[in-house]
Amino acid sequence: MSTIREGMPVLVRHEGDWVGTYTVVDTAGNILDRYESHLSCQFPENSPYPYYQINRYKWSDGKKEEYEFPGIYRDKTLFFDTERILGKAWEVDDSTVILSFSYKTAPEMSLYEMIQISPDNNYRARTWHWFKNHQIYQRTLIQEERLR
Repeated sequence: MSTIREGMPVLVRHEGDWVGTYTVVDTAGNILDRYESHLSCQFPENSPYPYYQINRYKWSDGKKEEYEFPGIYRDKTLFFDTERILGKAWEVDDSTVILSFSYKTAPEMSLYEMIQISPDNNYRARTWHWFKNHQIYQRTLIQEERLR
């Protein structure tokens, strides 16, 4: 049985803190929302969760949100089952992780995310595709850099 560090080396490159901007657009490209982010990606030792992520969001009007995502690793896949989401992530090449998840409070909705990390591990580009009843209705465009 491999560990997450051995089985998901691209994901391990995301370890640390990331800051960036989320821009939500409709299918015509109109901006629906924009906010700042600070994400922490951790691989705790001696924890029931080999992966732990904390997402912090901040809007220009002062609104703030924070969410925690503990993950379980099995068979080169990271699984999330929290109060908020149900999903899984896997690697597809040497720079890309795919995440598929749904919100437990809205089973008709699902998201498909592509996460790409730069060769120097300092920049990420992420795209969320939002589906409702299997039809795309918006996208979230995320640009991040490693917090130094």
